[in-house]
Amino acid sequence: MQLKRVVVTGLGAVTPLGNTVNDYWTNLINGVSGAAPITRFDASKFKTRFACEVKGFDPDQYFDKKESRRLDAYSLYGIAASVQAMEDSGLLSAKVDNNEIGVIWGSGIGGLDTFQTETFGFAKGDGTPRFSPFFIPKMIADICSGHISMRFGLRGPNFTTVSACASSTNAMIDAFNYIRMGKAVAIVTGGSEAAINESGIGGFNACQAMSQRNENPATASRPYDKDRDGFVLGEGSGAIILEELDHALARGAKIYAEIIGGGMSADAHHITAPHPDGLGATLVMSRALKDAGILPSDIDYINTHGTSTPLGDMAELKAIKNIFGDSAYKLNISSTKSMTGHLLGAAGAIEGIATILAIKNGIIPPTINNLNPDPELDPKLNLTFNKMQKREVRAAISNTFGFGGHNAAVVIKKYN
Repeated sequence: MQLKRVVVTGLGAVTPLGNTVNDYWTNLINGVSGAAPITRFDASKFKTRFACEVKGFDPDQYFDKKESRRLDAYSLYGIAASVQAMEDSGLLSAKVDNNEIGVIWGSGIGGLDTFQTETFGFAKGDGTPRFSPFFIPKMIADICSGHISMRFGLRGPNFTTVSACASSTNAMIDAFNYIRMGKAVAIVTGGSEAAINESGIGGFNACQAMSQRNENPATASRPYDKDRDGFVLGEGSGAIILEELDHALARGAKIYAEIIGGGMSADAHHITAPHPDGLGATLVMSRALKDAGILPSDIDYINTHGTSTPLGDMAELKAIKNIFGDSAYKLNISSTKSMTGHLLGAAGAIEGIATILAIKNGIIPPTINNLNPDPELDPKLNLTFNKMQKREVRAAISNTFGFGGHNAAVVIKKYN
């Protein structure tokens, strides 16, 4: 079977660093932190009292008030980012067959805020079940992909991948595979998450997964720093239009980059901790490179999972050295979670956008907050600390790893 080429023709973003792609990218390359004290609820009794919230998002730009009340925040963010991406791609004004355009989305949790609101309300009542008829349709993790399809009348493949923090990278890989196998001509992919509430913060605190650097939130997410103490919870959405190359060329679409491979693996080790030797991470990057048909030496940049956890950061770097050998020292490596925080199931989407724009613009976004480098780091690795770096990026990898040992990596290259 002759596989088709797949390119990126549209982007959209709602993030802790900005609610458009341009604002997100500008703040990313300038090393701006999205972390600040939590405003959504009174977090004074929680171990962690800060997060990377979406700021200044106005649902009225995208929805009427009746519609927005029927949507969880994770869907609001996802639909808004998809509107941006569809407008950016030009598909809304093009003569296309909507039967051949799908939506493959990712979310690790879905409508956690809706679940919390409804169950808290029931618990405070007299035991009489009074639930909103929109409770289940707002909460379920697949509903955002359904709403996106209805917004644009897209009748192609439609589903949501759930693999914790690897969810939206898995969605991108599935979208890539559906298009290159001829099952769709274009797919809206990406992911969304909105878990900054009492349940999200309390739950991750109980897992001892999050930073508790309450005195200085802006420096709390510090991948590869000796004093890192966990991730910072983020929220938002990234949307990416993937399109079959000939279809994109026929309508004169602009092309950001080309997707050329994807890999998936499992650590098969622990529910929350990575394999200490980076076994799953080694496998996923090796499989992604094999699928792409390129060598490790062809990669110029890796956007790492890099959550700022003591175990995870070092395991991923071990995996990179396992695969790349001496070529690892020619790479730029960075963790954009140092600025955005960890968007859980949406992480792969916004980090995929960061990787695409690094290729397009020849700029590597930094790993900020490196104040005290971990002495276990190999000093010859270029982790792009604290400031962006300019270089040509021929091809790059975006990694995401999730609770349960789920790993996904996508390979993106400059379009020629």
